[in-house]
Amino acid sequence: MTPFVTDVSAPAKRLLATLLPLALLSAPLPLLAQPANQSVADDLPLEEIQTFAEVFERIKRGYVEEVDDRTLLRNAMRGMLSELDPHSAYLDEEEYQSLRETTQGEFGGIGIEVGMENGQLVVVTPIDDTPASRAGLLSRDVIIAINGTPTESMSLQEAVTMMRGEPGSELRISVLRTGEDTPRTFTLNREVIRSESVKHELLEPGYGYLRISQFQTRTTEQARQAIERMMREQPLEGLILDLRNNPGGILQAAAGVADLFLDDGLIVYTEGRLSDTELSFSASPDTPAGDIPLVVLINSGSASAAEIVAGALQDQRRGVIMGTDSFGKGSVQQIMPLGNGEGLKLTTALYYTPNGRSIQAQGIVPDVEVVRGRLEVAESRLELRESDLGGHLDAQQPATQARMSATERLRDDYQMSEALNLLKALNVVDRRRR
Repeated sequence: MTPFVTDVSAPAKRLLATLLPLALLSAPLPLLAQPANQSVADDLPLEEIQTFAEVFERIKRGYVEEVDDRTLLRNAMRGMLSELDPHSAYLDEEEYQSLRETTQGEFGGIGIEVGMENGQLVVVTPIDDTPASRAGLLSRDVIIAINGTPTESMSLQEAVTMMRGEPGSELRISVLRTGEDTPRTFTLNREVIRSESVKHELLEPGYGYLRISQFQTRTTEQARQAIERMMREQPLEGLILDLRNNPGGILQAAAGVADLFLDDGLIVYTEGRLSDTELSFSASPDTPAGDIPLVVLINSGSASAAEIVAGALQDQRRGVIMGTDSFGKGSVQQIMPLGNGEGLKLTTALYYTPNGRSIQAQGIVPDVEVVRGRLEVAESRLELRESDLGGHLDAQQPATQARMSATERLRDDYQMSEALNLLKALNVVDRRRR
């Protein structure tokens, strides 16, 4: 008796005829070298292949609507990858191009990074200065519907595709926020998202602020230029590196940014099943930041490449990590082009910090925990300043708008304010030791 189903259609028979030779060819070499009297069927999942063909046939015959073979096979490939982990996916031509645009720093959408967590579509972080961030979307918001369509059975790539579109078009998403029972609905207008990944400013004389919102192709060079620009204005006594709500990006860019602060030692290494997935990045002597005191801000929206930077600087004791626990995405995905113009995003390795820590599902724990908040200063009725006295002399050089803006930001951002205070304290201690 044949071990395969006999009552199948021509497409299912063709499918079996294709899958079985492929299964035999894909067997490991030791199996192919075994004696001829040992059954190949004992080592290959022939029963599962038979079941797959049977399911294929029953869908073809009995599903309420007719489905073509191409769609069924494509869906099978999507399912095969989505069951591996939340980050592996089959990318059609549009999705493949969209992912490439993201790494280059320009795409049409609302400016949001999402991921799958326990089967739910979760906001990893909104990108700075985009419709999503301006509307008030937060890390860990659970997206339950996109334009009225529930996301419960939606793949990550399907959700990303739905949220992207022509600039000016409207998008409506419903989210459930931690601690709230009623969903919130946001109506956003898509924009051309040109995300400059690096911003910088001087918070006070001698104290710089470097914000990296994601890691793109040019992030390392942009960060280097920002540091050099601030140092040209005046010597830096301290620097805040802000990686909060940074969803990650390109591995090489993360290693390059860490190298800006390190002049020796390991930055990150990866381990996978294949030799070409085992990479190692070490610091070079050329570092523009030198020994400038450094505080790195992270939070639950700091993921992947952002965690690589924070982990390297923490293990190398190059700076103080401040904030809250990071997201915990410690896997590496490779984007593989396929012959039909589409692509495959496949998790191929895990990355490790210099001390051998895996960040996967654990994250980076800050050296100093500081929750986000707003700095409120109590005012005393008896407090008297020179400016309150009649006939006081005005300052010869009024504060600049940039300084006023920085002051407002420090007041509104408790974590940044605490980071600046820590840098000042480190400088005081350092001067006393000299």
